[in-house]
Amino acid sequence: MTLRSMFHYGAIASLVALILLSLAWELVLAPLRPGGSFLALKAVVLLLPLMGILKGRVYTYQWSSMFILAFFAEGVMRGWSDSGLSQKLAWAEIALTTLFFACVVLWVRNERIVRARAAR
Repeated sequence: MTLRSMFHYGAIASLVALILLSLAWELVLAPLRPGGSFLALKAVVLLLPLMGILKGRVYTYQWSSMFILAFFAEGVMRGWSDSGLSQKLAWAEIALTTLFFACVVLWVRNERIVRARAAR
């Protein structure tokens, strides 16, 4: 397995895990209101970059690296202000967004190197 494919699969895995975490968090594990909350809709927003990430589109990788920072900020705020299980889930969100960001940045960097070598 090449570095490029490791970063690609890491980005996919962390994004899918973040979608599942968001749904579980807001619907079952620690919702703001009993029975779930509308914050579960944030998982729908995470679906926006999924197809481009799956297909390895450079443009999607580039904009999603900035897009994911909103979820990182949410995780930091809820990790700081919440308590109990919700706080632990916020730390998991921070870890997954950090992993996604690192994989995306490293994949784009590696992709540029591969394309530069192919152009020679």
